Amino acid sequence: MENLKQENFNQASGLHRTLEAGGASNLGRENLAQSNLSGQATHTGERARAKEQNFERKKVHFIGIGGIGISAIARFLHEKGFIISGSDIKESPTTRELAAQGIGVITPHSKAAIKDQDFVIYSAAIKSDNIELVEARSKGLHCLSRKEALPMVLEGKRVFSVAGAHGKSTTSAMLSSLVEGSVIIGAISKQFGSNMKYEPCDNVIFEADESDSSFLNSNPYLAVVTNAEPEHMEHYGYDLEKFHAAYRGFLERAKVRVINAEDEFLGTLKLDAVRLYPSVDITELSMIVRDFVPYTAFNLKNLGKFEVLGMGEHIAVDASLAILAALNETSLAQIRQNLLNFKGIKKRFDILTASRKFVLIDDYAHHPTEIKATLQSVFEYAKLLGITKITAIFQPHRFTRLSANLQGFKECFEGIDELVILPVYAAGETPIEINLKEEFKRYNPVMTQKVAREGEGIVFTDEFGVKNLLDDGLVIGFGAGDITYQLRGDA
Repeated sequence: MENLKQENFNQASGLHRTLEAGGASNLGRENLAQSNLSGQATHTGERARAKEQNFERKKVHFIGIGGIGISAIARFLHEKGFIISGSDIKESPTTRELAAQGIGVITPHSKAAIKDQDFVIYSAAIKSDNIELVEARSKGLHCLSRKEALPMVLEGKRVFSVAGAHGKSTTSAMLSSLVEGSVIIGAISKQFGSNMKYEPCDNVIFEADESDSSFLNSNPYLAVVTNAEPEHMEHYGYDLEKFHAAYRGFLERAKVRVINAEDEFLGTLKLDAVRLYPSVDITELSMIVRDFVPYTAFNLKNLGKFEVLGMGEHIAVDASLAILAALNETSLAQIRQNLLNFKGIKKRFDILTASRKFVLIDDYAHHPTEIKATLQSVFEYAKLLGITKITAIFQPHRFTRLSANLQGFKECFEGIDELVILPVYAAGETPIEINLKEEFKRYNPVMTQKVAREGEGIVFTDEFGVKNLLDDGLVIGFGAGDITYQLRGDA
């Protein structure tokens, strides 16, 4: 069996790396085909190679191009020399950015957008009766779901694929600060201001999605799994064995594997992997605030001390997984230095305004586990700033998720002083009758239809027609819907 780069792993002699019966793949290191690429390499060179291979003239149309995941793929192919067009149901900051980058985008959907494209790629949100998809199929165009398109997108790449129910965006973005390569993630990295970064080399750091099992198509060289808590179970027919089989299949496809071994399922796997045991391997955890910016410091095994932007135990876990994944790629000293380049990601503990009197945070957490973990960070952050009042604004995301995890949602807000609840963001789902006021009565919630930014504060009209102003203490908004635009004054 080929060994990992020894100078790094010898330093980490205490790492939990085991080979057990049932291991399916060799743990090894491939040479980068372009490992000696000069720093002077340019996108122009890559496009020239694409032209030689007759790829540059390929025309690809994306239906639902405004989605956070599919827009990253569109940007990636655009940089590779493909001719990209796209459409969405309505204009958004993302569609405007894509248009500014030279991608033809139309809104709303129109069959006129379907012309002579070589491929049509559609997002998971697109239904079979979408006017463009129907037109493309009637013309005999090659139509692929995002999931089906991944093998083409990632073909020939050395993919560092990060999956998990929680923390995969953060871990992917952290890994992208440690390992050189292109980046395709489902969030906006503040380090490079996008969900995609293009580098003319073989490495791709890719955020893999378990919601539709598309992570099985990500062709991982290295696979990281942060956790495997059951989520999106409707896709797996509410069959836990099928869900777990998908994660197992994802890991078995990789040559190098890094897992959180304290996850209930991942801890049972008999695979050759680098295992992180957070409760044992992460020590001397501390939180720091400098100029209202939160940081987490920790020791990882015998690798020494690290510091990363963000706050909380979960941040240390995500960073530790990224560090372990990068050990085979670069020196420990470089990893420690590069981790300081991580600037966080948009909508994850995203501080919109901060003073000693008032802090406003936007967070994407939309599952009880995520909300509970983030609130632990909020409590610590508020304590370090001397803030005592904490208000949460909650926009439930999808009726199915709210219904399946209702008890967890009812418990995860423990410790806050005030709860404001917005209507469920349906994301196209059929409504399920849930009395939010009654279900969350332990918090005496304030119900409202929407919130808005006014100056530095947040205003809303409650169910009794009374205008409320939140401009003191710490206010944090939770949700994966349009709450982010409401909090930012972009709604």
